[in-house]
Amino acid sequence: MSETYFKELPVPLNDSDEPRTVGFELEFSGLTLEQTSTILCSVVDGECVRESKAEHKVKTSDLGTFNVEIDWAYLKKKAKAEGADESSLLKELGNLAERWVPIEIVCPPLTLEQCKVLTTLVDKLRNAGAKGTDESWIAAYGVHINAEIPKLDAPTVLRYLQAYGLLQWWLIEKHQVDTTRKISPYIDKYPEDYLHRLMTQDEADLSTLIDDYLSFNATRNRALDMLPLFSMVDEDKVMNAVNDGKIKARPTFHYRLPNCQIEHPGWQLSEEWNLWWVIEALASDQNALTYWRNAFIEAERPIMGVAETDWKERLTQWLSDREWW
Repeated sequence: MSETYFKELPVPLNDSDEPRTVGFELEFSGLTLEQTSTILCSVVDGECVRESKAEHKVKTSDLGTFNVEIDWAYLKKKAKAEGADESSLLKELGNLAERWVPIEIVCPPLTLEQCKVLTTLVDKLRNAGAKGTDESWIAAYGVHINAEIPKLDAPTVLRYLQAYGLLQWWLIEKHQVDTTRKISPYIDKYPEDYLHRLMTQDEADLSTLIDDYLSFNATRNRALDMLPLFSMVDEDKVMNAVNDGKIKARPTFHYRLPNCQIEHPGWQLSEEWNLWWVIEALASDQNALTYWRNAFIEAERPIMGVAETDWKERLTQWLSDREWW
């Protein structure tokens, strides 16, 4: 059953004692850039600024600036696959967008109270014909959640990494991650060797955490991509390991696991947020985190590692007993 409310954060304030924010990125097709911008403007009472044929900005007085973008890289890839001339396709971008090109709405950082407006936005996009993950076996549309970290220090980062690592198999199941997205490289899991490294650490400094992460995950293609956050700490180190201009330093986690099921009646971004919330809850409960770290280590088998099915069953029962899910 979908959730229509955004669960409150267990740690609601950032290091400056201000409400933590979250930015959502929503990928879909079925609408043109113009249609999407018009709907967005009507919902957030914004002004549309047309930056180019591929990008609009919707500026608001109270929420910040939303970006509405066409995925140029996807269009070029499609043109090549079809044997078509790229330049001629770009000239006809307006006509092609509805059929071929994914649209992405990139929201500004919003408080959970402000996120309520996104419920109306999703409903209006759906009613206008937006299509999500199920529509394309090529594009693998998804939802990205960029939750602000409560405090950018080593203990906080380590707790979140451990919490996500313990939950990653369970989360894939609960998000019902689409098969196309599972087999794509974009949302790969953390390798189990890295999970072992995380679970056996009681403490570490940020430099060590970054080194460990890059040793096992020198790519943007992780369901929980830490590169934007780690770039806030040591951008040179990150870029030396992963030279990718798409990495933008910001004090947020970059969670890429959820599908975009915008065409499904009743689906909402809050449903995906409330699964992220389970990571927040575990990361903020040190006793529970310690218990499950030890349980993970004890469950490891020589060569075979942890039995995923058994692990998910144990977590499911525990989370249900705590009414976290």
